[in-house]
Amino acid sequence: MDKNTIIGIVLIFLIFVGFSLFNNSRSKKGYNEAITAAKKEIDSGNIERAKTQYVNALRFKPNDPAVLKEIEELDKKSKESSESQPADTLTSKLTAVQPAALPQKTAIPDSTVYGPFAGAMQGENEFITIENSKIKLKISPKGGRVFSALIKDYVTHDSRPLILFSGDSTVFGFNFFTVDNRVIQTNNLFFSPVTEEKSIVVTDKPQTVILKLHATEDKYIEYRYTLAPDKYSLDFDVTFKNLEGILPSNQTNISLDWKMYVPQQEKGRDNENNYTTIKYKYFEDEVAGLRLRSQKDIDTEDIASKLSWVAFQDQFFSSVVITDNFFQSGSVSSTRLLTSEKYLRYFTSELYVPFTPGSESKINLKLYYGPNHISTLRKEGMQLEKLVFLGKNIIGWISRFIIIPVFNWLEKYIGSYGLIILILTILIKIVLFPLTYKSYQSTAKMAILKPMVDEIGKKYPKQEDSVKKQQATMELYKRAGINPMGGCLPMLLQFPILFAMFRFFPVSIELRQEHFLWATDLSTYDSILSWKATIPILSNIYGNHVSLFTLLMTASSLLTMKMSGTPQGADQPGMKIMMWMMPIMFLFVMNKFSAGLTYYYFLANMLTWVQNLVMKRFIDADKVLATLEANKKKPVPKSKWQQRLEAAAKQRGINPPRK
Repeated sequence: MDKNTIIGIVLIFLIFVGFSLFNNSRSKKGYNEAITAAKKEIDSGNIERAKTQYVNALRFKPNDPAVLKEIEELDKKSKESSESQPADTLTSKLTAVQPAALPQKTAIPDSTVYGPFAGAMQGENEFITIENSKIKLKISPKGGRVFSALIKDYVTHDSRPLILFSGDSTVFGFNFFTVDNRVIQTNNLFFSPVTEEKSIVVTDKPQTVILKLHATEDKYIEYRYTLAPDKYSLDFDVTFKNLEGILPSNQTNISLDWKMYVPQQEKGRDNENNYTTIKYKYFEDEVAGLRLRSQKDIDTEDIASKLSWVAFQDQFFSSVVITDNFFQSGSVSSTRLLTSEKYLRYFTSELYVPFTPGSESKINLKLYYGPNHISTLRKEGMQLEKLVFLGKNIIGWISRFIIIPVFNWLEKYIGSYGLIILILTILIKIVLFPLTYKSYQSTAKMAILKPMVDEIGKKYPKQEDSVKKQQATMELYKRAGINPMGGCLPMLLQFPILFAMFRFFPVSIELRQEHFLWATDLSTYDSILSWKATIPILSNIYGNHVSLFTLLMTASSLLTMKMSGTPQGADQPGMKIMMWMMPIMFLFVMNKFSAGLTYYYFLANMLTWVQNLVMKRFIDADKVLATLEANKKKPVPKSKWQQRLEAAAKQRGINPPRK
């Protein structure tokens, strides 16, 4: 290692240490500013703003016990305040708080607030259960909403029933004004069930639950839920009956208010959070949504265009509201819940549904509560399968039309997903073998000529002779019949498949909770060692565990690189260090990724190593050198491009340069 290399390494180390110290100093300053601001808000009596500032402090010191305790105390104060004071406005009712802080008892507001619907302020809250082979739903008379949604075929990472939402962690209802400007929120009023049956099991034909929110005997809002056998979706039809004198005659839309706390379902919280977002489909157009892996504390989007559906999505499951017409417009927001151990995010949406006043106005919706399984979602229509993000352009095309069909075909005959991934990897390697062989052949030939390239470098040591050095090197390659780009282009053509696999494994519900070797769940990280202590910087980057498949992936990458040797153009000391550092960097980055993905990369590296061993036998160094010697006696053939240039020069009367 020469002097310049040592100086370079020391400088990189000093820059890294300096950046760490600067970052820690900035974090400490931000933490102190947030704490100071929180205390000022407490002195001013603004509890919610104080909580926001404490949450900001946790961005700089995650899981700080003192801050968590302060937030817990503020939650208690917020709860006491909510129980002692009636919420008489739309804004106060929709204030976002942690589910644990929601009051168990709701103070009865003044009857004048709800006007004609004042009689629905109190009622019996006995749940109605409707279920089929796929889902079990509890419907609450209060709000007439789906109170909880249980997915039967799945459980959480710790073997609890998988419930998408439950209880006061959700809001779902219509908000509108009456003719005398009273704010009506159906989520807070009691509906009356039409049937006395409290438990309905759907087997051979669809069953319906009907609830009514009465203003008077013949003036009401009707909710009708219809669940078919073996379906994750149900029809939700809303009828506004004889409300001409209650609703304004110029009413053109009505607001659907939907809010939900998204619970953690998977072992890898960070990985699950990366794929937890809000998506929506533009009417007769593409699917869009909030950005995946967003690190914003609050992410919002105002949507002025028409929408066909809106989905609250986590890594493997979604709750979706679908309209048979369109939503005129809407707004959505996502809030990261840094202090909650149970919930990942708080989602909100406000959707404007077209409304035509009259003696009977209807809104027809559909609700989907189920897995992000491509074939299941495709059966529902409306491009719901695009909830599963598989990449854009060619990467998404490869995933949808090549990888997934092959994966599903193998799934029919093989029960072990570890073996399926192995066979899939082998098939991919076979398909890519011509490109891999071409790349290896070019690289190996250049390695044979490396001593001659080094001699050219000694002949032109000066910086100003770099052009001559490059020309001489290219002429050497041409005489030996080597295309320098022959090693790069085949590798570049393989990248779309590598990226497609990177997208496919983390969102493949087929791998969820599937065991293989020591991995108990191929959809999340495999841990052979874990610890509870939080190590600054390391815990945020690497995590609190060791993934064996990630270690194997890194070791196999280093093994493959060592066998392949240093590529042409990467023989400078700095480039060599970067090449060997890349696998180490991926060791840290991918420690939290799904075991299925790191297992695939490990297999791909080992198969590449085996391929290189085999292909090495087909590269004859003597033959390459013989070709070079034979070509030295021949004139260098002109390329077609050079021939066209000379022909064009002759037409203009310019003589070509003499050799």
